[in-house]
Amino acid sequence: MNIFRLAGDMTHLASVLVLLLKIHTIKSCAGVSLKTQELYALVFVTRYLDIFTDFISLYNTTMKLVFLGSSLSIVWYMRHHKIVRRSYDKDQDTFRHVLLVVPCLVLALVIHEKFTFKEIMWTLSIFLEAVAILPQLVLLQRTRNIDNLTGQYILLLGAYRSLYILNWVYRYFTEPHFVHWITWIAGLVQTLLYADFFYYYFQSWKNNTKLQLPA
Repeated sequence: MNIFRLAGDMTHLASVLVLLLKIHTIKSCAGVSLKTQELYALVFVTRYLDIFTDFISLYNTTMKLVFLGSSLSIVWYMRHHKIVRRSYDKDQDTFRHVLLVVPCLVLALVIHEKFTFKEIMWTLSIFLEAVAILPQLVLLQRTRNIDNLTGQYILLLGAYRSLYILNWVYRYFTEPHFVHWITWIAGLVQTLLYADFFYYYFQSWKNNTKLQLPA
C-alpha cells in the first residue's frame, strides 16, 4: 500500500466520522441528503459482497466493515431516530435517486471485466459512487446555507477521491500492467463533480465568509 492510498482511506474515514459526529453529538442531519446516504449504503453493500468469502488482509476487512456499518447506521439514524429524523429536510431532498441507480446498473451490465454476479455488482458500485454525491450537491444548492460540519464532510469526500487518483497514477508508474479503465474514468467523473464545491469552499475560506453555493 502506498501513501496516497493510505491517505485516501484515512480521508474517507474522516469524512464518515465528521458526519457521524454531527448526527451523534448535535442530533441533527440538517443539510444532509438522505438520498446520497442511501446511495452510498448501496455502493458499499454491492461492492463488499466478498467480505466473508475473500480475505485480503485484516486492514482491508476492517475498512470494509467500518464503511458498511457506518453507511447503514447513518441511513438508520436519518430515517428512524426520533430526534435526528426531525431535522431531515425531505421537502428539499427530492432528487429521484432511482434515476441514478438504473442507468448505472445498465452500464454495469454492458461494461464490465467479467460477466459474473459479484463483478457486475462491483462495477455497479464503481459507477454509482461516481454520481452518489449529486443529490447532496443539489440539496446544498437549494438550501444554500451550509454548516461547517456538512461542508467539511463534502470536502473530505472530494479529497479522498482526489488522493485515490494520485494512488492510481503512482501505481500505474510503479506496477506492471496496472490498468483499470472503469475505475479510472468513474473516479475522474466523481472528482469533477466536486470541482464547483471546492471552488466555493476555498473562496469562503480565503475571504473568511460563510460557505454558500449559488442557487
